[in-house]
Amino acid sequence: MRKMKNMKVVLVTLFGLSFSWNVYAQQSDIKDQGYVHKSSTSYEYPTDPAVQQKLDQWRDLKFGVLFHWGLYSVPGTFESWLLCSEEKFIPRRTKIFGDMPYDDFKKWYWGLSESFNPTKFDPEVWADIMKNAGMKYMVFTTKHHDGFCMFDTKETDFSIAKGPFRNNPLKDVTYHVFDAFRQKGFMIGAYFSKPDWHCNDYWSRDRATPTRNVNYDIKLNPDKWKRFQEYTANQINELMTRYGRVDLLWLDGGWVRAPKEDIKMDQIIDKARESQPGLIAVDRTVPGRNENYQTPELTIPKQQLDHPWESCITLTNHWGWWKDAPYKSAAQVINILAEIVAKGGSLVLGVGPTAEGTIEEEGIQRLKEIGQWLKVNGEAIYNTRTTPVYQSGNIWFTANKDGKTLYAICALPENMELPQKIGWEGNEPAGKMVLLQTGRSVKYQTKDGKVTVTLPKGLKKESLVFKFKQKSY
Repeated sequence: MRKMKNMKVVLVTLFGLSFSWNVYAQQSDIKDQGYVHKSSTSYEYPTDPAVQQKLDQWRDLKFGVLFHWGLYSVPGTFESWLLCSEEKFIPRRTKIFGDMPYDDFKKWYWGLSESFNPTKFDPEVWADIMKNAGMKYMVFTTKHHDGFCMFDTKETDFSIAKGPFRNNPLKDVTYHVFDAFRQKGFMIGAYFSKPDWHCNDYWSRDRATPTRNVNYDIKLNPDKWKRFQEYTANQINELMTRYGRVDLLWLDGGWVRAPKEDIKMDQIIDKARESQPGLIAVDRTVPGRNENYQTPELTIPKQQLDHPWESCITLTNHWGWWKDAPYKSAAQVINILAEIVAKGGSLVLGVGPTAEGTIEEEGIQRLKEIGQWLKVNGEAIYNTRTTPVYQSGNIWFTANKDGKTLYAICALPENMELPQKIGWEGNEPAGKMVLLQTGRSVKYQTKDGKVTVTLPKGLKKESLVFKFKQKSY
């Protein structure tokens, strides 16, 4: 009997290694198709005190939502990428849309603007769902690479506010999303694509579009490129001046950068901060002054990082809405969140609303379960700091701000029953240890640097959090 108990402890401690790998199995198809941007390999701390202060505030929040919502939501397909003629995307376009000629596909895709009419859109409902999920900040896709704007821009008519939704009082979708979430106390983030494949000054209509990049020689067409620079700057300025407080400018399309595709990002960010002091700039995958935090996509760094970073990971296996897409369980998301926070990062969870403007019921249920867990165990996530020993098998450790109180988060796989004992190495407790699920003390033993906790009976089967003072040496 004693051997069986020991075996359970070992299983719980070691299972986390394989579990972390399997969490992303359903994402592999997206990765193989080239939809994942690599993360930067270097980091430059901001020098502006206002940015530093807001960045510190953001790092305390830990958990946010990233909405991908646009033309691709109407049929439920890949966002923008199938418009690109790079070899990696052609098989996927063919698989989904058959032998439709490329030019016909582009007309069909962009023509979705005439049928995108989200009459059930209610941003206050969205905000309530995400608040109940325990999220603290949001990022909304104001424009993806396809160029369709989810805000009432003056720069183009290719916008949600100019199509069949134009007479709806919520037609300036971005404004109402920002406002609803701001009223719930969220930090507000604007996702904005630097490339714009619908804009004639980026993808010139008189030329082929063989890659994701600008399709003409900028040196030979300086006036055309200058117009695109002004177009981009004007749209970002609209978002920074007409939509209330914005905390994050989340810029995608990292290939648009100096020297090849210079859109004068330094000037854009400087001007944005005139209207939005302390604005956190997230120029994804472009290391330097305008990437105030890094954004590994659909993955988690292998090791703890000291500088600010955020993993962007989807709730299903797609960014936007797809019919019958499989959802991650609440347990999976909770365990992902625990690992990310222990490694010093934040999690922004991708949620794709339907073409009607609703969040699917299955998604709502997952988010509700996550929120229920965070109501009980959130002190191990929010406002925490890293600790040098941050992992032991599938146990993840965080610390409160003074570094004296530690939290051990046992990332329990959902297909396992609770063991009788849980164990880890390092981070030995001093004094009593409290299980947050019950608010009561639990029994534990330490020997040779190993901690073994005896679990009380009748616990809810979920990832468990233990709170204790760290033993001093």
